[in-house]
Amino acid sequence: MCAVALAAVAVATGPVPGAAAAAAAPRAAALVPAVDREVRFTADGTTAYGTVHIPAHRAGRRLAAALLIPGSGPTDRDGDEPPGFAPHTLSLLAGALGEDGVMSLRFDKYGTGRTGMGGRPSAPDMAAYTRQAVAAYATLRAQPEADPRALLVVGHSEGGLRALLVDRAVRDKPAGLALLAPQDMRLLDMVDFQLAGALDRAVAAGQLDAARARADKRGVTRAIADFRAGRPVDTSKLLPSVAAALDGMFGPVNAAFVRSDDAVYPPSVARSVAPGTRTLVTCGTEDTNVPCRTVPPLLSALAGARTTGPGLRVLPGIDHLLHPAGTPADAPVIAPAARRALHAFVRPWRQAPAS
Repeated sequence: MCAVALAAVAVATGPVPGAAAAAAAPRAAALVPAVDREVRFTADGTTAYGTVHIPAHRAGRRLAAALLIPGSGPTDRDGDEPPGFAPHTLSLLAGALGEDGVMSLRFDKYGTGRTGMGGRPSAPDMAAYTRQAVAAYATLRAQPEADPRALLVVGHSEGGLRALLVDRAVRDKPAGLALLAPQDMRLLDMVDFQLAGALDRAVAAGQLDAARARADKRGVTRAIADFRAGRPVDTSKLLPSVAAALDGMFGPVNAAFVRSDDAVYPPSVARSVAPGTRTLVTCGTEDTNVPCRTVPPLLSALAGARTTGPGLRVLPGIDHLLHPAGTPADAPVIAPAARRALHAFVRPWRQAPAS
């Protein structure tokens, strides 16, 4: 009882040292632990499924929020093509962004994961894939932790083109676009380029006669021209591996998508990006799919749109999967140089790790 009385007298007769400072100091908000949250959304009548990754943060704090868009093929929310290919590209990117306090949404696009084909007998066209990504963007914006003024879109490979298409489609524009090894030319021009490169490498390795390689290059270019013109495509005289690649693209399952993708010239889309949008474009010096020498038209278009940000980051020794060259294709790793580029991109929105 005496202690209580003495304390009361002290408070009544004069300030206790440090009491005013303690009263003025704001109480630290509670720490919210990191969590992965399953979400679903609907596009064109099909339910899609995804994962929102929320890094540890202080309660009530709004976070920059990034939509992650995968590359071509049956690539799921984690950046994998199960069961045999699991580099975890997108889940690793989500983790890297989380290190800087940026939340993210990645999703199973059509033909993958829980989403599936939505009853379709063939692949959707580029417009349908884009509408699905736009619906994912709206879902991310609606998350209670997301800062609507700091929405970002991060696309890998073909996902880089789709990131530009999402930016063009949405009313509430992203504050930033990260285009990682992005598709930077028309699809079939890129296929022509890639197959020619593969044939040249086979010749250099002593696996193929140079004359045969030249004949197949001409055959690929002719097949692409015939497909674009709506003429019958004959791949019977090509190497089996080359013919199989083209037949898969031009067959009934994928033809509509290929035509719709091939109709898009990425630099033309990039010219519509809003001035001031923070952008990142990466190219790896060991990337044979989207090499650095093909990226200047895309960069020029972004510069013409008066975008800002890190711009081009050349990644020495890095391949198309953001791996150090020579790394197994399905190794779950993102090269340090790619991580540094991403960290530089999110610098304006970076938050110190909560503790």
